[in-house]
Amino acid sequence: MNIRVLIVEDEQALALRLAGMINEIKPDWEIVARTESIEETRQWLNINLLPDLMFLDIHLADGSAFDLLEQTQCKAPVIFTTAYDEYALKAFKVNSIDYLLKPVKKSELQHALEKFLLQNNNQSVDLKLLAGLLQDRNPAPSFLSRLMVKTGMQIRSFAIDDVAYFYIAEKVVFAKLSNGDRIAIDLSLDQLEQKINPKRFFRINRAFIISYESIDKMYAYSKSRIKVTLKPSCEIDSVSSTEKSPLFRDWLSGQNL
Repeated sequence: MNIRVLIVEDEQALALRLAGMINEIKPDWEIVARTESIEETRQWLNINLLPDLMFLDIHLADGSAFDLLEQTQCKAPVIFTTAYDEYALKAFKVNSIDYLLKPVKKSELQHALEKFLLQNNNQSVDLKLLAGLLQDRNPAPSFLSRLMVKTGMQIRSFAIDDVAYFYIAEKVVFAKLSNGDRIAIDLSLDQLEQKINPKRFFRINRAFIISYESIDKMYAYSKSRIKVTLKPSCEIDSVSSTEKSPLFRDWLSGQNL
């Protein structure tokens, strides 16, 4: 089934990550565009075929998602993305609206996509009610700031800002700190990916999540992949996977989808 998806999100790293997860879950779906503001989205909707599904950030730089929906009277099904608290999210449940809490988890995204496919797309949405409940409730997304690990009787705590990259070696997940220390941690890379800031970290393959600061050099590799030399150095080669490479390039260059 060819579903055309529009992503409206003003944080590029979050949009890239969302697009990557959609491509993994529904590889036959097409992400037709990514827009960053109400005005840009309004113009896009005026000149393009209506998408089958919109992912819509509630709070945009030039206004709210509800302003956009009222201005355009867009009839496309919407899955909201939001950093609002649990109280505000109850409004979405009452009004039968799909939502994803930032940072978006892959399992929740998959559930929302399946719900979209199963439900009737002609939803009746009380925009004024939702806008009122969400007014002035705009906290910044909360990402993991510290990790605590225990080795024998010793306990160590360190800041995520001190981590250069995470990787798997011999089925163990390690955090490599900027000072060269290597620390085994209990979280999986899948769990870490949901908890750390996507503006700073990117998962280039199944075995590596790297920070922008950890990149020393990059080389063209086979099948359009990218080989990365990391700092501090790593005993394992780090090469972006085929499916991650286009998103990795976008993350590096800041290009729009």
